[in-house]
Amino acid sequence: MTPPPGWYRDPSVPHQERWWDGRAWTEHRRAPAAAGQPPPPQPHPTVPLRTGGPAPFRGGTGRGRAVALTVSAAVLVAAVVGGALLLGRGDDGGTVADPPVTATVGTVPAPPSGPPAASPSGSGPDAEDPAVVEDQLNGITFPLPDGWVRPENVVEDDVMMTTDGTYECPGDGAVCRRGMVISRTVTVTDETSPEVLAKQDIADAADDAFHEDLIGNRPFGGLESHEVVKSGPVAVAGRAGYLVRWRVTTAKGPGGYVQSMVFPSSVGTGSPILVRYVFDAGEDGPPLAAMDTITEGIRPAGDADTGGGVGSSLGPTD
Repeated sequence: MTPPPGWYRDPSVPHQERWWDGRAWTEHRRAPAAAGQPPPPQPHPTVPLRTGGPAPFRGGTGRGRAVALTVSAAVLVAAVVGGALLLGRGDDGGTVADPPVTATVGTVPAPPSGPPAASPSGSGPDAEDPAVVEDQLNGITFPLPDGWVRPENVVEDDVMMTTDGTYECPGDGAVCRRGMVISRTVTVTDETSPEVLAKQDIADAADDAFHEDLIGNRPFGGLESHEVVKSGPVAVAGRAGYLVRWRVTTAKGPGGYVQSMVFPSSVGTGSPILVRYVFDAGEDGPPLAAMDTITEGIRPAGDADTGGGVGSSLGPTD
């Protein structure tokens, strides 16, 4: 029942015809309109994955039904050999198997119909800007400075970014990070004044970062003292806010800096947004100017042009 050599419908690309040499499919294809095209030369026979030929032409009203398509890859060879199994039912109820499909390495057989899939666009809504981190809950974005990364293996779910890499803490605990920025919504108080909220939060920010962690360890041996190095009004994403910055001294290590900054949200109920900055001090810590750089780069989500505006400069030191 093996069909004689000839042009038959290509099982992998139905709108084309393919040359069957009487034993296996070859790599020669043509459009159905190319009638009268001579048989192709066959200097090297093609070795199929399995035997079988095109379904023989029979009388009656039977129709083919595609069952499965499989493709297998061979390592370090020049071709990928795939198989397509087409079951055809004739008048006598029997089934005949079509031969396999061969394809070049690295290519995928074209679909039988329909337009090609659209290529992803870097400007679409799903495109991720590598230099921006978004706080979707509060509707703001942060610039991602050089040497900073999106949070990885961080317990707190409101951490926006950290410095790249970790190091062994000088006190208790496993590892520490040189810098961290946290963004959260203020919801536990009726107070709405950015100044009042920032001054209330700064002590908690210092304790959480440098005194005792969530499981009771003291990565820096505990907090010993602090001094206010900057405080005052600041405009963030076009909103009037307030910040307080402390320099803290710890029992172990070089100590660090913490900053609590509060400003009204421009989305939802307008609840205040609290942004905490935690920087290690010393030559290995991030430059303190990065606090101001990140603050100046905060924008409402989707609005890259809204800057600090009037009041964006840091206010006088208390």
